[in-house]
Amino acid sequence: MLKIHHLGHSQSERIVWLCEELELPYTLEKYTRDPATRLSPPALKARHPLGAAPLLELDGMLLAESAAIVELILARYGRGRLQHGPDHPDFTSYLYWFHFSNGNLQPAMLRSSTVARCGLAPDHPVRASAQERLGNVFALIEGRLAQQDYLAGSTFTAADIMSVFSLTTMRLFYPVDLVPYPNIRAYLQRIGARPAYRRAMAKGDPDLTPVLT
Repeated sequence: MLKIHHLGHSQSERIVWLCEELELPYTLEKYTRDPATRLSPPALKARHPLGAAPLLELDGMLLAESAAIVELILARYGRGRLQHGPDHPDFTSYLYWFHFSNGNLQPAMLRSSTVARCGLAPDHPVRASAQERLGNVFALIEGRLAQQDYLAGSTFTAADIMSVFSLTTMRLFYPVDLVPYPNIRAYLQRIGARPAYRRAMAKGDPDLTPVLT
């Protein structure tokens, strides 16, 4: 059985959600962030040198990196669900948006958050550049969701599972006002209505009200 090592309020919500969407049995070992630093606790760092979350334990193997874990679970248990194969017309869109979160969206969020904590004035070139990049990223997502209900096309896929953390829970660490992005807000309402998403958040982060607006 899959065992998910889940750090609260982290990207590991992706793995809990994926398992709920696929209706896979799993066990959940939860960890809480240090209240002062908001970093991983020693118990999780003992499992992985970087204190990484999520971690997937399976058949004596321990795997980190959420994208790698999602790909492994889909390859072993997905049976074609939540992904597009090479012959699907939206295959390239699926690949792009699956990797967009860790390649662009999450780095842009982290960069803006880090720069803001440095105490730079809003018009400082470094801070302004980070904000411009983040704005461009959100504008790209907004434009895509004006065309399609989901990132990879008309159907929900793992590309959405990869991206929603940055649009929701990450905003606890770095608030982003979604008022200028009506298509993203409508998208998050569609996500929030999914039973598997609600189950995943209730199991993994019962103290958290999903940030869907």
